[in-house]
Amino acid sequence: MEPTLSPSRAADFLTCPLLYRFRTVDRLPEPPSAPAARGTLVHAVLERVFDLPASRRTVEEAVSLVPGTWEELVGEDPELAQVLAEVTPGSGGPLPAPDLDGWHRSAARLVERWFTLEDPSRLEPAERELYVEASLPGLTVRGYVDRLDRAPDGRLRVVDYKTGRAPSPAFEVPALFQLRFYALALWRSTGVLPSRLQLVYLGDGVLLWTDPTEREVLATERKVRALWAAIDLAGRTGDWRPRPSRACSWCAHRALCPAWGGTPPPVPSAEGPAVVAPAQVALELPGDRVP
Repeated sequence: MEPTLSPSRAADFLTCPLLYRFRTVDRLPEPPSAPAARGTLVHAVLERVFDLPASRRTVEEAVSLVPGTWEELVGEDPELAQVLAEVTPGSGGPLPAPDLDGWHRSAARLVERWFTLEDPSRLEPAERELYVEASLPGLTVRGYVDRLDRAPDGRLRVVDYKTGRAPSPAFEVPALFQLRFYALALWRSTGVLPSRLQLVYLGDGVLLWTDPTEREVLATERKVRALWAAIDLAGRTGDWRPRPSRACSWCAHRALCPAWGGTPPPVPSAEGPAVVAPAQVALELPGDRVP
């Protein structure tokens, strides 16, 4: 079976090779986090807004979808409800009545902010939660696009919702990596290069966008292939070294990390000799520079 790589797993390896191993090789379970659960809820609501006729795509209708959508998500994955089990100070036990209304309001605020950035009554997405996949030499790239808009002349806009805050200008290139990854998959699978890639930050109401060129997407392809070479080398040598950073503070696997005094599970034996030297692998993010 040909190996596959998604933007989230690529970001894991760039953040910390050991995190990639824990999630992809060991498949260690992770408890649900409140930010991730809220993101799942808001994404589901924004997707369902487009099931309504255009005249009903109002902020009030969208907010009204929050409670029912959350109930359905918890029904599909009961572990999501754990994010509401706050700890009573000094007792170590869960509160008897989690603040469900407060949870709904926190999601509703993000939904409301969306309406200050886009008008869904004037949008008719071509696709929502679109699975994209394309084959590169020795690797399949894949992922899910939140929304794909198609103009009457055939131009495509890739839209991704983020429930956090927009990055500072110094970190915009890494933030756009995911969208360039999708652009590559769409281009290689359909022959159509998206005209615009757009990030919608609901945490602070910011739109971040770029209009990709073929040259930039070809550079992205080279970087993705180089990144996979580094991942493949780590897998064959067992060298999944940690990369401590600020992200460690919310990592679910910190107790197993040697950078924090932990011991990871045994590494599977590497198979075959390493044929790619670390110095030969460029790990800059796509867009850092275009040759």
